[in-house]
Amino acid sequence: MSSLFKKVLKYGLTATIAFASIYLAFMDVHIEDLWDALAGADYKWALVPIPIMLISHWIRALRWKTMLSPIMKVNSVWNLFSAVMVGYLFNNIFPRGGEFIRPYVYSKREKVSYSSTFATIIVERVIDVISLAFLFGLAFIILHDKISKALTIDISPTNIVILVALFFVVIVAGFYPPVIDFFMRKLIKPFSEITYLRLRELFAKFRKGFAIIKKPSQYSRLIIESLLIWFCYALPMYFMFFCFGFQENAHLGLIDAVLLVIVAGIAATIGLTPGSIGVYHVMIRTSMVDLYGISPEHALAYATVTHAINYFVQVGFGALFLMREDITKIPFSEKFMHIDDEVQANTTK
Repeated sequence: MSSLFKKVLKYGLTATIAFASIYLAFMDVHIEDLWDALAGADYKWALVPIPIMLISHWIRALRWKTMLSPIMKVNSVWNLFSAVMVGYLFNNIFPRGGEFIRPYVYSKREKVSYSSTFATIIVERVIDVISLAFLFGLAFIILHDKISKALTIDISPTNIVILVALFFVVIVAGFYPPVIDFFMRKLIKPFSEITYLRLRELFAKFRKGFAIIKKPSQYSRLIIESLLIWFCYALPMYFMFFCFGFQENAHLGLIDAVLLVIVAGIAATIGLTPGSIGVYHVMIRTSMVDLYGISPEHALAYATVTHAINYFVQVGFGALFLMREDITKIPFSEKFMHIDDEVQANTTK
């Protein structure tokens, strides 16, 4: 399969998902009513989430420091924050691109291993998924009747707790380094000794990023930082209720904002579009209509404004930090080993 064909397939799929999602988001929406909902919004509340969003990104940088501390000395949280914002910028341009760019930015500035730094991003994503599952379980227990009615199914809170616990065990076991090493020996080594040795050499660097798993003393810090991140994600969703009067008309509160953050988190996880455009809109709109009986026009207006604020904060501040990092070339196609060699070469100059 040629490189050109892969690019056409990738971007064609992304465009298809984006257009399909936008079509679903606008389905059964009267444009005049949507415009009225947007025009009638109290936009002074749209300014409140901006500093909270930046605080959430700063806390994410602090949590990243916690994960990096067992394998390297972190000289500046500001540099971590800068890499986080550049990563968000690229996530909003190239789907999943920021996950690779963020560790590259930091490893380039601090002259540290890209492979080990990138491994901490995987650990971070595992923690985010676990946090998302925990919050969903909590929200389901509190809003059990409302969610069951919207989904037309009845799942007991006990079953949800069991499912979340099993999900936690599977995720942790699947990403635990000894488990990965076991499968490499059993599935790769019998077929290709050379491939196994190369992967083992790479994994030796890569597994350093999992060092935080061996530090139970840091677990409480990771939990607190993770919960603070999601709390700071929920607050903007809550304050945006005031923008459209949902706190008064639909009686929506902070726990409802947490539920919508979970929906947004799922959209960001499964969305293959830049910044989850379209996927975010249709999922937030559908949730608000089904759960709270809000009109499609007001639900879509809420999703559009909320997404736009988040998008422009990440892109705007991300662009500023990209200029700070003075990066002129992004090695999308580079291998981990090559990037580490480049960093090592720059370190010895």
